[in-house]
Amino acid sequence: MSNEDNSIYYQGGRTGILLIHGLGGTPLQMRYVARGLARAGYTVSCPQLAGHCGSFDELRTTSWSDWNASCEVALRALKAECDDVIVGGLSGGSLLALNLAADNPSQVLGTLVYSPPLKLDGWGLPWYASLFSLIRHRWFADLFRFAEHHPYGIKDSRVREMVINAMRKGDNTAVGSGWIPGALMMELRWLSKIVRQKLGSITRPVMIIHPRDDDRASLRNTAYLQQHLGGMVEAHVFDDSYHIVTMDRQRDAVVERTVAFADALVPEAASIGLQTFKIQAAE
Repeated sequence: MSNEDNSIYYQGGRTGILLIHGLGGTPLQMRYVARGLARAGYTVSCPQLAGHCGSFDELRTTSWSDWNASCEVALRALKAECDDVIVGGLSGGSLLALNLAADNPSQVLGTLVYSPPLKLDGWGLPWYASLFSLIRHRWFADLFRFAEHHPYGIKDSRVREMVINAMRKGDNTAVGSGWIPGALMMELRWLSKIVRQKLGSITRPVMIIHPRDDDRASLRNTAYLQQHLGGMVEAHVFDDSYHIVTMDRQRDAVVERTVAFADALVPEAASIGLQTFKIQAAE
């Protein structure tokens, strides 16, 4: 594994927010949102997942349990510094956030879900991607690799060009790997299955932000979460972003919604208790 740690941390108040980047991505995917939360007074941690920000082979040898272990360590560290912790994640990171919420009900105050991929069914996936679901063994999946391709989950042409340039330079610490190991995609599928089994046990508030034109994961994923989560759900559908919504055209709106969710959750939870806390209905 790479010894370099590209995690992001902003010291703030006694409420902490843990933000988890996407699989194959880097903590920089969460930096814009993290800065917005830090400006609002929150302590924010964006850990580097195991095997990420390094070589293709380093990434290929990891499993979802390795990524989850990275999140558990970060959650414990943040909880040691803060009275309350909210967890959140982008794409595959959102599944890890939901898994943390299910496994740590007394530690997690609420969950932030950005572009959830319970099933990869977006319009930007190649036609043959669905055939990969027929593969059942990791050793076989390990023979495949998936190239990142246009539009790279980003609608903003300026930001997309920055990502492409970083990929051309081989800067994995900035944008992650330009290739996703097939084994990683299989691990994501296994993680999704496990998370789906736990959704009913997540009774604390969840906020979902999902682009309508998500090129990786359709809105059916959000509909599934709304139907199966065990607590209150606040959902926002954005109309001018693709999958990496935390970096795309509506990143300011992502920050605004995220801060509003956290601001409402913390004082209400302290004064009336989480069991009676209710969030305004989804848009």
